[in-house]
Amino acid sequence: MGKNKFVVLVALIVALGGFLMGFDASVISGVNKFVELEFDLTKLELGFAVASLTLTATLAMMVAGPLSDRIGRKKVLFYAAALYFVSAIGSAFAPSYIVLVVARMIGGLGVGASLIIAPMYIAEIAPPEMRGRMVSFNQLNIVIGISVAFFTNYMILQLGDSSASWAQDLKFGEYNWRWMLGLEALPAIIYFFALFAVPRSPRWLAMKGEYGEALDVMKRAVDEEEAEKIIDSVKQSMEEESHQKKLPISELFKPALRFVLTIGLVIGILQQITGINSVFFYAPMIFEQSGIGTDASFSQAILVGLINLVFTIIAIALIDKLGRKPLLIGGVSGIVVCMFLLAYGFNNASYSLTNDSITQLPADINREQIAPLSGQVFESDISFKEAVRGALGEDIARQYESELITASVSMNAWLILIGILGFVASFAVSLGPVMWVLFSELFPNWIRGLAISFVGLVNSGVSFGVQQFFPWELENFGSSVTFLIYGIFAALGLIFIVMKLPETKGKSLEELESILVKT
Repeated sequence: MGKNKFVVLVALIVALGGFLMGFDASVISGVNKFVELEFDLTKLELGFAVASLTLTATLAMMVAGPLSDRIGRKKVLFYAAALYFVSAIGSAFAPSYIVLVVARMIGGLGVGASLIIAPMYIAEIAPPEMRGRMVSFNQLNIVIGISVAFFTNYMILQLGDSSASWAQDLKFGEYNWRWMLGLEALPAIIYFFALFAVPRSPRWLAMKGEYGEALDVMKRAVDEEEAEKIIDSVKQSMEEESHQKKLPISELFKPALRFVLTIGLVIGILQQITGINSVFFYAPMIFEQSGIGTDASFSQAILVGLINLVFTIIAIALIDKLGRKPLLIGGVSGIVVCMFLLAYGFNNASYSLTNDSITQLPADINREQIAPLSGQVFESDISFKEAVRGALGEDIARQYESELITASVSMNAWLILIGILGFVASFAVSLGPVMWVLFSELFPNWIRGLAISFVGLVNSGVSFGVQQFFPWELENFGSSVTFLIYGIFAALGLIFIVMKLPETKGKSLEELESILVKT
């Protein structure tokens, strides 16, 4: 096998961890509606069922690096694959809300580990001229995983309505959400066994003093002379690192780093507080609020995944040509416009049931109980849902919320679709990939690892909050106000980017340090 082919094959196998991460994170979007009813969840409980994965992923991100230094990158990836499998099976067979949350949290450990270790391993085995493209496989696989999760959710929903005997025997209709979650076990098994074809990281081997094996692995990726140079440089780097003291976190808050730390925190918070994970984790729920129905909401979620994939590829192609700041200005401007568009679309909606629309409702809805609402016009989704709960009771109103909204809403559903897809495209071409590039460039060498860990932790914390409270916000604030809040945060972030963010394209890390770090 040629050396380039070897590197590409290894990178593709390791990057399957990114695919599993994206799949695991987004498959829950199709599950929300069904588990809410099955386990009779409050909106905050539903939010935690979604956000619990991010909670343990954050914990895993903090320990995965040191653990991989101790036992090896490859072994941690094996554990991550096993955790994904256990999570998928545990979630699929969960008999209660608590078991479902525990299974999701187990999956979160796999997410956090693979998010940190997969790109680290790829960077350590790829030659310098291929490193950027090979590491980008992981980000690309995350996006592909998100897209595949939206697609498989839709297919399982369709199979649930199929008259095919095999589909009925497998009970896709009765156990739809369990199939959605359990399907992840298949790629987890593939990932686990594919990792046997991957060698141990040459840098880790050198760290452990196993220079002979490290050189053998490196020679499979580059020519012998280059391999020897790389292993020698690792030895030298290890000797230098052994003389360095471990930095306390207080070093981050020194005046010299105030500017770059502020940029890192603002961009890290902005990436999540504009609501991207509300879309990835709750896409069908959002589309159902526009009155298009459950099937259509799942099919439109597939478009979210595809748009995310296409514009991520565009961002990778443009980031070194246009620069970081132009992409951020253009993308965040698009986010502002789309969020205000969504707020406008939902604010202009009205809800009114007619005698004809009532007759089209599912048979389980009592016609006599709902009849008093006929002819009444409600100017917000909150007031309409409150009236329906008062007429039908909490359980029936929640079970048939999508059908009731579809029967009553008057709004421009195309406006909502354009707003959501435009938001995802704007995010994917800017805040999605650019944030991590900026993190790797802003902070000086001597504190980069600690700084990225800190701002990454803040980013994950904001992500957890967005996922946790989104269903509660929809119920208490309504769709219009929720998206307006995201739009306001995006507008404030845009002002900061225009006024304060420096362009880092084309400058060496040492140049950036001399410009940005005030000594």
